[in-house]
Amino acid sequence: MPLPNINPTTTNSWKKLQEHYNKINNSHMKDLFAQDSERANKFTIKWDDFYVDFSKNRITEETFKYLLELASEVKLKEAIESQFSGEKINKTEGRAVLHTALRAPKDAEFYVDGVNVMPEIYQVKQKIETFTNEVVNGERKGFTGKSFTDIVNIGIGGSDLGPAMVVESLQYYKNHLTTHFVSNVDGDHVNEVIKKLNPETTLFVVVSKTFTTQETLSNANTLKKWFLKSATEDAIAKHFVAVSTNIESVKNFGIDKNNIFPMWDWVGGRFSLWSAVGLSISLAVGYTNFDSLLKGANKMDEHFKTEDFKTNIPVVLALISVWYNNFFKAESEAVIGYSQYLNQFATYLQQGIMESNGKSVDRNGNPIDYETGTLIWGEPGTNSQHAFFQLIHQGTKLIPADFIGFVKSLHGNQDHQDKLTSNFLAQTEALLNGKTEVEVIAEGTEKSIIPFKVFKGNKPTNTIFINKLTPESLGKLIAMYEHKIFVQGIIWNIFSYDQFGVELGKQLASKILQEFNSTSVNNHDSSTNNLLNYYKG
Repeated sequence: MPLPNINPTTTNSWKKLQEHYNKINNSHMKDLFAQDSERANKFTIKWDDFYVDFSKNRITEETFKYLLELASEVKLKEAIESQFSGEKINKTEGRAVLHTALRAPKDAEFYVDGVNVMPEIYQVKQKIETFTNEVVNGERKGFTGKSFTDIVNIGIGGSDLGPAMVVESLQYYKNHLTTHFVSNVDGDHVNEVIKKLNPETTLFVVVSKTFTTQETLSNANTLKKWFLKSATEDAIAKHFVAVSTNIESVKNFGIDKNNIFPMWDWVGGRFSLWSAVGLSISLAVGYTNFDSLLKGANKMDEHFKTEDFKTNIPVVLALISVWYNNFFKAESEAVIGYSQYLNQFATYLQQGIMESNGKSVDRNGNPIDYETGTLIWGEPGTNSQHAFFQLIHQGTKLIPADFIGFVKSLHGNQDHQDKLTSNFLAQTEALLNGKTEVEVIAEGTEKSIIPFKVFKGNKPTNTIFINKLTPESLGKLIAMYEHKIFVQGIIWNIFSYDQFGVELGKQLASKILQEFNSTSVNNHDSSTNNLLNYYKG
């Protein structure tokens, strides 16, 4: 069954939400809490080791009722079933969207074109496990007989951001191997990494579905050239592996066919860390932890697939996001992780969310006259409190924020954890309540300074409190946002899984690159012509 094509603005629930917004848009959350002593309990979801409090939002029970009606009217339940059943919901590219199959148990069934893909998935997982164990245990060695000490992941976009974020997030669980990530075609990037490497003990993982991506192949060839200064061609087979579908190009590069890990076209790049693209994750933290990451994601998949919408975490978060994006006209959302381990989490989500839902044409091919994708940004707390929180607290923009925290620290320093968590909780309370003029005066503030110290409050937040940062809980968290993306795309009536907007710049870059070696520059706008001539000297 294809995805429904329903313009959300034509639904009854959307009209109800607009009328409702006009009535409550100036309501203060402080008053909503004062009016209902059970508000926090009504707007909290407890699931597994997750505690999700969405009560500090500018919503009432009536708002929530209409948002749930919207989910029903756009046929969200049917859309979820279409995705999990292997329907080709990526219609513009004629592909199924089954990254959920990558983390499903062995006895599950996921069909693509009538074929159950689970046996093939587990065959690849077995290969990842065997390879990982051989490298980690020192059984697989380099060309001089030494065990590997460093792993270099060469990829860009989903072939870099996902693995890099997970490896950073799970640093506590890492083994003796040091993992590096090379993505940018900027030659300074790859050469800085080279300075840290020993060719005898470095394993290179080249990740490119097509094995044609300019940035990835440029970096791979640069590293290969550097490597061959110390080794012969036949040593490439020991030090380079690939994750790709283009077997011939990989073999032509010099990589042994046994060191090729396959990918599938029903897995989008930004959702591919669960596949062999996650090989560098497995190498960095061990296969057992990689498998726990997948199992955590699968738990969230089951929750999303089976839970009633009113207590379904990804659905609720997506509906709240639509409420702000389309009715309050809030253009961005901040993601604040109160753990330094989540340093790259917002960066990872930027691709997942903005590449997926940055669309201006609906599923019927018609231009859209309502807002779609949100801007995503953020940094870890408490660092971000000393940076951009000023804008969230006292700026003119409404910026809904997700606060992600953990009850337990990993290293067990309770003093630090108490200070971290006190900030985590205090910030959402401060954003809710603000500070009134009366309170500022009571502090003895000089009269002329009073307006500058008043905080309006009423700034919305979701609090996602998780027991502990483990591979499993991280898997749940990532999958939670993946499903939130899906729900938003269904509501906005867009195709979330293509990314044609990424291609145009690539095409023009190839054309310009050829002109660097020609005497004339033309067929560009005058600005680009001038810039090209300036670069060429």
